[in-house]
Amino acid sequence: MTDIEQAGTCALGNRTVRRLGYGAMQLAGPGVFGPPKDRAGAIAVLREAVAHGVNHIDTSDFYGPHVTNQLIREALHPYPDDLVIVTKIGARRGEDGSWNPAFSPEDLTRAVHDNLRHLGVEALDVVNLRIMFDVHGPAEGSIAAPLATLAELQRQGLVRRIGLSNVTARQVVEGRGVADIVCVQNAYNLAHRADDALVDELAATGIAFVPFFPLGGFSPLQSGTLSAVAESLGATPMQVALAWLLARSPNILLIPGTSSLAHLRENLASADLSLSKDTMTRLDRIADRP
Repeated sequence: MTDIEQAGTCALGNRTVRRLGYGAMQLAGPGVFGPPKDRAGAIAVLREAVAHGVNHIDTSDFYGPHVTNQLIREALHPYPDDLVIVTKIGARRGEDGSWNPAFSPEDLTRAVHDNLRHLGVEALDVVNLRIMFDVHGPAEGSIAAPLATLAELQRQGLVRRIGLSNVTARQVVEGRGVADIVCVQNAYNLAHRADDALVDELAATGIAFVPFFPLGGFSPLQSGTLSAVAESLGATPMQVALAWLLARSPNILLIPGTSSLAHLRENLASADLSLSKDTMTRLDRIADRP
């Protein structure tokens, strides 16, 4: 069994989690909408992740909607003491599967209570406020009002820690003036490096950076250099892409998602990879190319 402790640990607020975690998004149906085709298989993936030492699971009640949280509860409740479940609010799903902003105080309050109910907990470990000014990526605009609502829910004891998702560096600064921010979750991977400076800024202040789409998301990473490096190491390209993220900065927490036991084991085995300085330099150049 892979020892994911080789990947190290990182602070997530006042909790410490292993840097190799698991993202539950892909456990829902196609397009992250509806139930999984194989419910028993989804349950097995969650249980195996925890059995391998994963103690950081990323989810949201708008995955499905409600599907992944219900699966997590069925698979893992009562939860291990060291397990940190991170959820997010700020969006709702349309009947057609669309992703729509849900920023009003009523929307955010309802979302927190939905997450509490479906996960079966009295307080949420970490809640990321997903900013939806542009569904395709970060866009400027004030986040003070919705974040103040989330901070009030924290004061009520329903939320323990707060993070931000799909945000700009300017919004992170604004957010830190409203609440204590423990993590930022943005799209970032070997080829998508727009947040390089932000990663380093957060590392300097002890804030975790959690890249979503660490393997490219719905369009998996493809690179001749990545494939060549993987072949030289006897690994898969995806394992190398995850190992690069682990080596990139000590504040990066990984949440690769899958509904496959085989892919879960492959992802976790990236903890075994060690990349030399020359290999890191070679991989770094991938983002410089069109």
